Amino acid sequence: MKKRAVFRNSKHEYYHVQKFAEGQIELESRELAVSFEISQPVLNMIDAAIKNVQNGKVSEPVDLTEFEA
Repeated sequence: MKKRAVFRNSKHEYYHVQKFAEGQIELESRELAVSFEISQPVLNMIDAAIKNVQNGKVSEPVDLTEFEA
């Protein structure tokens, strides 16, 4: 006997499933990547780096030929 359930048109794509001894099953929605884990200062640094690249303010290319196999 297969133990599956299909939920059509569900609000979330992923769920954490808990099965209890009494036979009760609990589904809790799960987010795989939470966007608020990146702090605002880090986001500001990323934005500044992207603006620098777009404005052509970049360093010389790094030579990585010595690391090639």
